[in-house]
Amino acid sequence: METDASAPPPPSVPGTSRGPAAGPTVGGAPPAGTGAPCAYPSADRGNDEARLVATPAPRSTLTGKLTATMETNQGPIGLELYADRAPCTVNSFVHLSRDDFYSDTPCHRLTTEGLWVLQCGDPSGTGTGTPGYRFGEENLPTTLPPYPRGTLAMANAGPGTNGSQFFIVYRDSDISPDYSIFGRVTSGLDLLDKVAAAGTATGTANGPPKLAVQITEVRVP
Repeated sequence: METDASAPPPPSVPGTSRGPAAGPTVGGAPPAGTGAPCAYPSADRGNDEARLVATPAPRSTLTGKLTATMETNQGPIGLELYADRAPCTVNSFVHLSRDDFYSDTPCHRLTTEGLWVLQCGDPSGTGTGTPGYRFGEENLPTTLPPYPRGTLAMANAGPGTNGSQFFIVYRDSDISPDYSIFGRVTSGLDLLDKVAAAGTATGTANGPPKLAVQITEVRVP
């Protein structure tokens, strides 16, 4: 899915930071005691409500599976983060969460035809925002469906352009396997079903959700 950098991407990618996009894998097996090496080169912050945030640590020392809670105006959504499979992606997501980057931000994009996702993570709500850095893909799917219900994955605007935007799949979606999977929803999918059932504010298959979703906080213990 792309980062909503402009217009919503085709069914194969959710977002203007487009939904998933293939690119060089960053990280890998962490050297003993040092963590997985991660590269976060600088990127344009996009327009409007850009938020200043430091670059994540260049090595991820996170391991295994982490739990997180995404608090929204519609209720809490429980998450499990795959630090073992996508160490650099999870390293960034945890960093942004703990720095309150996601607090008081909208989920700006809902798709209801061909792919079924809710996209979030851009403070400006335009789909063009980034945290000021980018990184490559990890843990791209190799099974069918590529993005099953409950999948948590990064949105981007092409290979190596992951930033802060992510999407949650509320119905099995046959999206091109170009978007990093870094976790799954463990609770709260019923909230997404309610949002999806209400459709988009524009009445089209791709647009802002009619039932607005605002992230109030992402908590990672």
